[in-house]
Order: sequence, then structure tokens, then C-alpha cells
Amino acid sequence: MMNRRSSGVLAHITSLPSPYGIGDIGTSSYRFIDFLVDCDQSYWQFLPTGPIHPPFDYSPYMSSSAFAGSSLMLSPELLFEEGLVSFASLRNHPGFSPYSTDYKTVEGYKKELLKEAFNSFHPDRFPEYADFLAKNSWIDDYAVFMAAKEVYGDVGWFSWPRELSSRTDIALQEFFVQHVERINYYRFEQFEFFRQWQLLHSYANQKGIQLFGDLPIYVSYDSVDVWANQEIFTLNRDTFHPTHVSGVPPDYFSETGQRWGNPLYDWQSDSKAVQEKLIKWWSDRLAHLFTLVDVARIDHFRGFESYWSIPEECETAMDGEWLKGPGKDFFTKIADILGPLNIVAEDLGIITPEVEALRDELDFPGMKILQFAFDGNPNNSFLPHNFTTPKCIVYTGTHDNDTTVGWFLSDKLDNKQRESIKLAANRDPHDQRGSHHDLIFLAQSSISMLSMIPLQDILGFGGDCKMNSPGIAEGNWRWRCAAEFLTPEIAQQMKESTRRFNRGNQERATDKKQ
Repeated sequence: MMNRRSSGVLAHITSLPSPYGIGDIGTSSYRFIDFLVDCDQSYWQFLPTGPIHPPFDYSPYMSSSAFAGSSLMLSPELLFEEGLVSFASLRNHPGFSPYSTDYKTVEGYKKELLKEAFNSFHPDRFPEYADFLAKNSWIDDYAVFMAAKEVYGDVGWFSWPRELSSRTDIALQEFFVQHVERINYYRFEQFEFFRQWQLLHSYANQKGIQLFGDLPIYVSYDSVDVWANQEIFTLNRDTFHPTHVSGVPPDYFSETGQRWGNPLYDWQSDSKAVQEKLIKWWSDRLAHLFTLVDVARIDHFRGFESYWSIPEECETAMDGEWLKGPGKDFFTKIADILGPLNIVAEDLGIITPEVEALRDELDFPGMKILQFAFDGNPNNSFLPHNFTTPKCIVYTGTHDNDTTVGWFLSDKLDNKQRESIKLAANRDPHDQRGSHHDLIFLAQSSISMLSMIPLQDILGFGGDCKMNSPGIAEGNWRWRCAAEFLTPEIAQQMKESTRRFNRGNQERATDKKQ
């Protein structure tokens, strides 16, 4: 991954232009890949692609499954091309905003479309269907879990009838027989997602674009992963409730810390069987992910060195404690099973020397965020001239940051900081225009082997276009880019910047010469 200078764009799939209310893994993704080629990019980074749900405001970081794909990203046009839905059904939607995702309306439209597709689906027309079921052992647990969600409503798996919550063989068999039609529906839905995805992945690689995914370290409490693998999490075996949950301790940003609430992996267990199953589950998870992407960022990487453990009854993160994570031994075992993987360590926040040592020992690139660089400290490690290694990925900002224009114009900066940004980019310190160009210049010109620019920053969009506001529970993940903004002029600007700093796609250039 880090053998040449390169560049990429961060844009979640749901944000792409589409007439169907949300970006999908069909035409909208293919066109975006073509746009990336026109920009001479090498990587497309996006957020997690698992199923998303209303209780968590459709956050991609609170999915019901670490293995399944989101049905909201399925392409209506590809369903039509397969003969699974009619043209009338394809167009039978209320009309959508090109600038924001109305998840509730999109969900209603796609549910009806997928219902029709499932009724039209005949496995004998798709010989790869049986192979998909055979190779994805997680699929039946997921299908049963989702069917049970329909039966028992908006309650977690821990509130289902005890026999089903505890997964007795009889309860699972009885539920399967009673609800086989809905179980088959969810099998079909996932088959269709991964069929469409593999077509997209193949197209991206043919165009010289590497897909760059995101792996949240923790999984949602109310997920099939916890329900189907209870012994590897910190759960009370009688109540099914977590004994300890995830988060981070109090710091400069929060007096009470952050209580995320995910059940923790039972890394402290003395049971050899539990430790072996943890390695098996993680190796399965990573193997599955790397059938979908070429590179993956592990969110909250520091949790593998040490993690904050909060007693479940605590309302804040103040009373937790640091516990040792599985460390290098975990990654050694994973490498023995899967071989080398293109992993990026999300090493942001309060990072200790031990975390940095683990990252470096594993030879994983870390992250540098330019929006964190201009606090007035000349030794700030995020300043490009302070980078000590090219083995890192530099971002103007991430999905958790404001857009660069929004950040530059906000009260988070004073005039002296704004002037220092302009001077760093060799610009007139009194010219307040084009702050996104300044940070792109600093990212592209840095020694970092890979620069990654959010799509909003390429377009110069303001704070109303940010993807997520951490700490605010509602209204996130909705930004969309209308097709009218992805112009040849924008692509040409990005291509020129990319090539100016020797970040052009050399493989694609070589292919053209041949």
C-alpha cells in the first residue's frame, strides 16, 4: 500500500448522487469511480457499509451486523436490469432531495422494491446463490436475527423469549420453521448486496481504484454478533446485560468522558476456548471485510493496546479503568491465519507511547489530520513540516470534522490561527478565501505517502455539508452531493494538484502507455 505517493477521496456511498434518495452501489458508485479516475486518484475511502437503523439515527457505526451489507445501498437499477423489479416500480417514488438523505422515506421505497425483487427471485436462475450461502456461515444467524426483529418489535435480542435469547437448539429450530419465508428474504437481500458489491469492486480495480473501508472496533449491543457469540463478550450470562461497556475516560474535551455503551470483548478471560473463539471471530470478520475492500482503517485502534472498561451501571465514563488489550500477539495470530493485510490504524485522540509502539511494530500507517495542526504549538505533530515518517495518511479532515471551509470560518479559530494556515500554504495571510485549497495544498505537498481529501473539501463546501457532529445524536449522516457539482472543471483542478506533487496513479499511467 505504501510503496508510492498517492492520493484519494473520502466520500461515503450514501452521499453520492442518485435519483433514488441515497447513494448506492450501482450507477452512482460507478460514476463516482469514473470521477475519481478523471481526478487521477488511487483510493476511494468510505464509512462502514453494514445495515443501519432508526434507533441509532442510521449511524454506520451502530450496525446490527459486522458482516452483513446495508439494503439501503442496494441499486434499484441493477435490480431492474436483473429482471427482479419493473420499470414502473423503479420510478414509483415520491421524489427525493439531491442534497440530503431522508432515511425514513428511502427505507420505505426500498423495502417495497426489495419485496417485489424477492418475489421475483428464483434461486435456480442464480447458480452462485447456493455457493454464497455455503461460503458465508454468518448468513443464517443474521437472517434469523432480522426475522426475530420483525416478530418481537423494537426490543433488543436480550428481551426476546429466554430460549431464543440464549439460542437453545429447539428454539432456533422452531423459529426457523415458523418464519422460513422471512429468513429466506434476508438471505436473498444479502446475496443481492454482495453480488452487486463484487461487481463494483471488480470495476473499481479495473479502473485502478483501491476501495478503502472502515472497521469499527466495537459492535452494537443489539446486534447479531453479540447475540450469536455471547461467550466472547462481557455479558452477564443470566440477564444477558453487559457487565462492562466501552468508552473513553474524561479528558480535555469532556469532563465525564464518553460512555459508548458497546459490550467489551472478553480479552481478560482465562478460558482458552474463549480466547480461541475471539481469534476465530476476528479472523472471520477481517477475512470477510477484505473480500470487499483493498484497505481497511481500524477505528479506535488504541483499544488493541489498552481499552477503557466502564461498569455497566455507571451513567458516565468517569469510573472506568484501563485494561490491557490483546496487543501484538493478536495481530500475529491473525497474520498466521490470513497473511498480510492492508490495515490503517486510527490513532487519534489521547494516544500513549505504548499505542504508537504497537502501531509501529506492526508497521501500520497512522493518521494525520490537518485541522488539528494549527493550535499555535510549533511542535504539533499534525503540522506537515513536523511529520517524521512518510508512512502515514494525511487528511484535511475526516467525517467527524467540520468541512475545512466551515472549520476555517468558525469560532474554533482566531485570526492569528487563520493567518498561520495561509502562511503555511504560502498564501497572503489576509486573503481569507480558498481555505480548502490551502489544506489540500498542504496535504498533497507533505511527505505522507497517501493524502486523503473529503469530497466536501474538494468542492469547497461549508459547514452545512459536514457528515457528522460527534456528541449530537440526531441529524447526522445525511449529506449528499448533487451530480451537478462533480464537474470536469473540479476533476481537472484535483488532477493538476495530484500530479503537481507526484501523487498521480502510476499504475493507470503505465497501463495507458502499454
